[in-house]
Amino acid sequence: MKSLTSYLGAAVVALGASSAAWAAQPLLTPPELEAIRQDPAVRVIDIRPPDAYAAGHIPGAVSAPYGQWRGPADNPGELPPVSRLTELVRGLGVDAGTHAIVVSSGADATDFGASARVYWTLKYLGLKDLSILNGGLKAWADAGLPQDQAAPAVTASAFEARLDDSLIATTEQVAAQVGNPAVRLVDARPLDFYLGKVKAPTAQVPGTIQGAVNLENGKWFKPGTSIFVSADEARRIAAQSLPEPADETISFCNTGHWAATDWFALSEVVGQKNVRLYPASLAEWSHDSALPMDNVPGRGSQILDKLKGLLG
Repeated sequence: MKSLTSYLGAAVVALGASSAAWAAQPLLTPPELEAIRQDPAVRVIDIRPPDAYAAGHIPGAVSAPYGQWRGPADNPGELPPVSRLTELVRGLGVDAGTHAIVVSSGADATDFGASARVYWTLKYLGLKDLSILNGGLKAWADAGLPQDQAAPAVTASAFEARLDDSLIATTEQVAAQVGNPAVRLVDARPLDFYLGKVKAPTAQVPGTIQGAVNLENGKWFKPGTSIFVSADEARRIAAQSLPEPADETISFCNTGHWAATDWFALSEVVGQKNVRLYPASLAEWSHDSALPMDNVPGRGSQILDKLKGLLG
């Protein structure tokens, strides 16, 4: 007959195994985060602006504003140098054994793209145990959970990046797949961008990459919120929006922000294989006139739109 100690020991082992499996879920609710945030292996990464962080944040969270994870103003989707990202991760006290949980403001669906882009960057750098707080700090506050204004003292880690090139697509790689029926190019922007009716300041011309399909990033959220839908609902959206199977999917937008949401949805929530993010997106693609595009308005329409913009 087993002793009480043996039963308790087995229960602890089982609970630990269950917690480890649960901790790796891509989305956490505020109560789920509250239950684990004081675990030494957990690091909450607040990517809001410094003033917002200083005004109040999840206790124990470290500050790493979104801009630190982005490229230069003319090509913000471009990844910063790996050496700089490595130093950033080290300074947050994150290493291979850390469960990193990314928190944005939760202001709206577009805000979620910041969390998704940081999550993707951490995964590209080789980290595995990652989550996003579903609904961001707004959901945390709405749940009545604690906040404070103390910046925690963090010991730097010795993190070394192990890049996962299966997650990223370069301009050259995307260009090589245009016209390949086995590869699906997914434009995550709102429909007017896809149709070439409007363009981002970083794009040279309106339109989309030749052969791309449109899957607006806002489809993944409960209406009017930054709350990501359930996994079952996400699978329904994916099946409805992308009914044709593909061996590989490449998500893009203007600067790799909205596209990170589509990547996260398809790869991490729906569970599709071989989903890549094209981080530089149209901010880079559209500046090379040799690269093929669809839905590009005529020259006259572009000049007229530019004049309208200048005149307000």
